[in-house]
Amino acid sequence: MNFAILRNRIGYTFEVMKATAFATYKEWAAYRSHMAVSLLVSPIFFLTQMFIWRAIYSTRTTVTGLTLEQMLTYYGITAIINHLIYDSADWNLQMLIRTGKFLTFMLRPISHISFAMGQKIGHRILALWVEFIPVYLLFLFVFKIKLIPAQPAWSILSIILSFVLLFLINYCIGIIGFWLTKTEGIGRGFLVVRDIFAGSFVPLTLFPEFLQKILFFLPFQFITYVPIRVFIGSYDLAGIKLSIPEVVGLQAIAVIVMFVVYKLLWNLGIKRFTGVGA
Repeated sequence: MNFAILRNRIGYTFEVMKATAFATYKEWAAYRSHMAVSLLVSPIFFLTQMFIWRAIYSTRTTVTGLTLEQMLTYYGITAIINHLIYDSADWNLQMLIRTGKFLTFMLRPISHISFAMGQKIGHRILALWVEFIPVYLLFLFVFKIKLIPAQPAWSILSIILSFVLLFLINYCIGIIGFWLTKTEGIGRGFLVVRDIFAGSFVPLTLFPEFLQKILFFLPFQFITYVPIRVFIGSYDLAGIKLSIPEVVGLQAIAVIVMFVVYKLLWNLGIKRFTGVGA
């Protein structure tokens, strides 16, 4: 494939994603009240964590090297990052496969993954002002949590990589729909495992050291824990301390590996699609 063809293909894919993102934004803007529910969920979850950790810190000043202020900042960052990277590619893809509607994408001159990424981008752009900004201001002015990244450029890059990584992982779960009738159970199970081992519920440094060493080599930490630590400005897990460029580099490698996994699963799964239900 020569450079001109590759450039045209990339340009076409970009235009497809841009058009899909715009259409998704307009579609969900009509139902933005559904997304606004998170304006209650995030503060309630944070308040719960605040009460728990204040009780824990009443008898000590630090936990695994973190002060109460740093711990609460950790949960504040978790909340706003989750608003930016939220994804439902697994559910969308398996639904198309189960109902046979995926057949329409096989007949279109576009790849479904480009369409799905465009949907996610449009959905999260809407969430930027419906969810992210209100929650960010709430944490900043009501809870007095300073949500300012230590190194803004690296933090933005890390969140983008997390955005892509979560999409690829969920998309791979959706691809399993080519083998199974439904993947909701797998998706829900993965959601629990992901949130625990990605550091959404508690910092990974609170886990036993042997488990931290295992988690260091799994992709989960790159979804939430790594963006949080990059936001804070330092990285530490299983006694391993890395500079911000080093850990973001590892995050980029995780994205590349996950893309390879997606390609392998896709090439195997697409051969099993029969269009049942179409």
